[in-house]
Amino acid sequence: MKNFNGTILVAGATGRTGLWMVKSLQTHHIDYHLFVRSGAKAIELFGPEIVDKLTLGTLENPEEIKAAVSHAMAIICAVGGNVTDPASPPPSAIDRDGIIRLATIAKEEGVKRFILVSSLSVTKPEHPLNKYGQVLTMKLEAENEVRRLFSEAGFSYTILRPGGLTEGSPLQHALIFGTGDTITRGSIRRSNVAEVAVLSLFNKNAHNLTFEIIEGKESEQVSIEQLFTYIDND
Repeated sequence: MKNFNGTILVAGATGRTGLWMVKSLQTHHIDYHLFVRSGAKAIELFGPEIVDKLTLGTLENPEEIKAAVSHAMAIICAVGGNVTDPASPPPSAIDRDGIIRLATIAKEEGVKRFILVSSLSVTKPEHPLNKYGQVLTMKLEAENEVRRLFSEAGFSYTILRPGGLTEGSPLQHALIFGTGDTITRGSIRRSNVAEVAVLSLFNKNAHNLTFEIIEGKESEQVSIEQLFTYIDND
């Protein structure tokens, strides 16, 4: 694996997918900084040595976002609202407006790469998940703005649309990539989403690309980098 020269900001690092993002960055010896709501939770998950790598805040506060992105050359955004909790902010506030705010400020501050974890079926308004605050439609609107902002010369994006997220160690299954939101069902381990996100940092074939990803049959994987070469760019 090539080295990535620069610091990666992980937004949503204390979530179940964000946790795997941090583990993957650590495994590949890539420098990182974390943008989290709770410092206590981050220290609980990653240990007290993480304290110098934290910026506390939310995607609802532009000044806190600006402080976080000042550490970054690239961003991995694993933020997602909790649509099953009525007390949580609605998808319009987090999955759309929050991510758009993060991407907009990152671009203004000169961050060059933006990697967004979205979802399968975002282009299908009739999907059952949209009963929860139009969450998939909100994610698609955020995707569209990330693509608009980071498709300019000198910038780039990667948008991952995973299937249903599960737990378990990475690289134990064949991975299936697709484009055009044509994969309608399937699941994938959060750890595999993290591996693909981290690999896409420096793989040119992943730049300016939106793709769906699910797991296929159980099959130990040595490397998944080559999978990017089989996907047509946007």
